[in-house]
Amino acid sequence: MKESNVKTYINLSLLTALSLAISLIESMIPMPVPIPGAKLGFSNIVIFVSIYIYDYKKSLSVSALKSLLLVLITGQVMSFFYSFVGAIFSTTAMYIGLKKIGDDFSLIGVSELGAFFHNFGQIIVAAVFMSNLKMFYYFPILVFIGIFTGFFVGLSTGFIIEHLKKIGAV
Repeated sequence: MKESNVKTYINLSLLTALSLAISLIESMIPMPVPIPGAKLGFSNIVIFVSIYIYDYKKSLSVSALKSLLLVLITGQVMSFFYSFVGAIFSTTAMYIGLKKIGDDFSLIGVSELGAFFHNFGQIIVAAVFMSNLKMFYYFPILVFIGIFTGFFVGLSTGFIIEHLKKIGAV
């Protein structure tokens, strides 16, 4: 294996571990308003940075592995399906927004897109598991919360990317 491949896999492993650690810490922080499915989404900052640096498959692997490892650590099997589908949807949407559409979206806009599709994926899973399309009535509430969390994730990611550029890491 080439040295650059080893470095890439080490970086992807570190991003996965960091995203997982942030997600675990975030799960211990009580939400100011108890809304089922609502999270601050701090671990998505790491996922977004991976999308900025790497290609789709590598970014998707970080996102998917975080979901898988999270269920192995917490034992919350049902949350895996919500997390995994949301991760696939949001990573795909953010990748398309950042890499394919490009200049039409700011980092905050790309993050908002990711938050929207993450919530959409979660609502689909809820509707399937509960065999009830009325779950989609809850979608606007999650989108509203996602506007704020997506803004914060996009803004934070922008600061991190600027710092990584300054130190020559990207």
